[in-house]
Formats: sequence, structure tokens, C-alpha cells
Amino acid sequence: MANWVDLLDPDEAEVRKHAPHVAPRAVEELIRPADPDGNVRPMLQGHGAYVFGILLSAVLDSEQDLLYYQEVDIVLTRDSVLTVRKTPRGREPFNTEEVRETCHAKGHVSPGHVAYHLIDAVAERYLDLLDDVDVEIDELEENLDTWDTDRTRMRLSEIRHDLLRIRRTLAPTRDAVRSVADGRVDIEGGMLRREVFPEEIERAFSGILDKLMRATESLEYSRDLLAAVRDYQATELANKQNQITQRLGVIASLLLVPTFIVGVYGQNFHHIPETSWHFGYGFSWALIILVTVAQLVFFRWKKWI
Repeated sequence: MANWVDLLDPDEAEVRKHAPHVAPRAVEELIRPADPDGNVRPMLQGHGAYVFGILLSAVLDSEQDLLYYQEVDIVLTRDSVLTVRKTPRGREPFNTEEVRETCHAKGHVSPGHVAYHLIDAVAERYLDLLDDVDVEIDELEENLDTWDTDRTRMRLSEIRHDLLRIRRTLAPTRDAVRSVADGRVDIEGGMLRREVFPEEIERAFSGILDKLMRATESLEYSRDLLAAVRDYQATELANKQNQITQRLGVIASLLLVPTFIVGVYGQNFHHIPETSWHFGYGFSWALIILVTVAQLVFFRWKKWI
């Protein structure tokens, strides 16, 4: 039976009390404030007589369209587990109650089993998260024709930034799990590795690795979906710009010929035949109207207006 101690936002004294064997550098990591932006690299590394790990669980707040991270640090020894949960600013910390219930329900209370169930919960959350991201992308795609350009561009940028952040934490999490599945986590030269991570645990970590690989594939699929939406928006913007340019060209053409006619008859020459003609003024107007109507009919026939 492993002794599982779960701390929430502890100070150095609490950490030292429950993990006196942990190196000063690891203590600094354990008491470091939470970073909701996920600017911490997930890992699982052997350090002498213990394994030190940093886990990040990504959470998407659909109401506020906000992605943030819940951090859980873990210290494993032969017979103890220390988890340190950190509260993101203005958010809820990672809840380990479900993991604890699962461990007790299955009779898995060894350090390796606790680590397995904890990391498995993180992997499941990545899969659920990417499903939620796909829903956000679908919503964006459905509203491309109704949202204004600025809102669409901002939402595209936000989702793209979220996907990049997920990729930045998902890849090292996958690598950390692979190191356990491959037996590369070294504890006291390998002597205690089988006690903390026996063969059955390593095989179980292979299952977590499969989930994280599926999450990686889902992430790439989400990026492809977003790229397709971005390309569609760019095409629509180009079409709208072409239509605007076309309409401006039509307006310029409609004004060009009347301007030319007025310019011709506005010249200060004495021998312009129409200027001495009784119907010259009406003729110039008739010519302007006739040319304008002819252009309108032509443009309408070409479906330019």
C-alpha cells in the first residue's frame, strides 16, 4: 500500500515535510506558482530514489472561449506518492478525487498504479479537449457568412493559438509516457524501476501512449480543419474585394464618358459646331443619357452589376 499525499498550493515547509528526499531544484518546481498558459514542459524523470513529474491538463472554457491549464506535479518513490496541485489564477485546480476513487475501486494503490490512473485521466482530457475544439471550429465555419470579418479573423487567431499551445504540451506529455512504456525512466540505476513501474504498469502506459497518439492525430486533423476554414475565408475576402473593385470600375466607366463629353464641349473654342446649334444643349444631354444607358445595359448583360 502506497502512502498518497495530495497537496494544494503548498509552501516549502509542507513539501519538505512530506518529501524530505527531494532535491532543491525539484522543490522549487513544486512550490512554483501555477502557469495557466501552460508555459511549463510536462515530464517524467528519474532522480535517484524517486521519479519527479510535471503534468498539465488542458481545459477549454467554451463559454468564454478560453483555454487554460491545470498543473499537477508528482513525486513517486517505492512506497509513496506525493501530488502537488496548483490553482490557476481565477480557475479551479485539477480534481484528483475521481483518480483516487478509481484507484481504490480497482485496488490499485501502488505508486505506479496511481501515476498510471492520474496520467490516464490527463490523456482522456486531451481527447475530450480536442473534441471540444472541433466543435468550436464547426461553429466558426457555420458562422463565416454571418459574423463580421474582424470577429471571424479574431476567432481564427484564437483557435490557432490554442492549437499551438495544445501541441506544445501534448508532445512532451506523449514523450514522457513513452519513456515509461519503453522502460527508460531510471531510478537508482534501474534497481527500483521495477518496484515503481513493474511490467504490467509499463504495458498499461502503452495504452496511455495510444490515447496520446490518437490525440496527436486529432490535433493534426483539427489544424487541417482550421486551415480549410482559413482558406475559405481568404477566398471569400478575395471574392468580395474583386466584386468591390468591379463595381468601382463600373462606376468609373459610367462617369468617364459623360466627363469626356462635357470636357469636349466645355473647351473655349469658337468653332465648335454644336455650340452655335439651337439643339446643341439638348443633344449633349441626350448623348450622355444614351451612352450611360447603353453601358448599364452592357454591364447588366455581363452580370457585372
